[in-house]
Amino acid sequence: MAKLLVGMVHLPPLPGAARASDSMDDLEQRAIADARLLAEHGFDGCILENFGDSPFWKDTVEPVTVAACARLVIAVRRAAPSLRLGVNVLRNDARAALSIATVCGADFVRVNVHVGATATDQGIIEGRAADTLRLRRALGSQVEIWADVHVKHGRPLAHASIAAEAADAVRRGLADALIVSGEGTGSATDLEDVRAVVRQNLGVPVLVGSGVTPASVAATLAVVDGVIVGSALEHEGRAGAPLDPQRVRSFVAAARAH
Repeated sequence: MAKLLVGMVHLPPLPGAARASDSMDDLEQRAIADARLLAEHGFDGCILENFGDSPFWKDTVEPVTVAACARLVIAVRRAAPSLRLGVNVLRNDARAALSIATVCGADFVRVNVHVGATATDQGIIEGRAADTLRLRRALGSQVEIWADVHVKHGRPLAHASIAAEAADAVRRGLADALIVSGEGTGSATDLEDVRAVVRQNLGVPVLVGSGVTPASVAATLAVVDGVIVGSALEHEGRAGAPLDPQRVRSFVAAARAH
């Protein structure tokens, strides 16, 4: 199976966020430009994420956030139809993400805490796999659920090992793919954590979700089914900055050379 390259479209603060300043027209043009750049240089997919909205609501965002995300997902879907399109509504609004993805034609959602419980800077976040899966069934949706395990910017409370969380996410939470990340945005992911998940042979793709660079992508892809990359593609390596065409080209060249 071909290895997946998934780029992040880190959205600036959306209307209603603490630091919101851009118009929706400007936000749309930024999202379209980033998505087109990823598609033109050989990425397989992208994830739209309300990265700039910190501090984040814990598990239910405001209606204005849902509306803004929906508009941007539709714009990217039309502008870059070749990309597998994902939605992540931070910090953990899986219902909003799934609803947006279903209505707007996206392919998957990323859920930071799908099973178990995690201590975060938003407080304790509990996985709501039962709610998410029942909503998907009620909507007749084919949108995939990509679940983080031992998610970054958090400390797991319910699972002592990442392998146990991975097993529960798939066998009990019915996740369609798993994401393993480092401690924070842009932080390198421990390949021993990755191998512990891969060894479970759970029958779903495993992706690395942070810290992958042109120097590490070949070794990472030798272990997993794909990578999700943001900071390494952005201007000066700054999370949340617009994508840098040269960084995107360099990353794809390194990934496809292995």
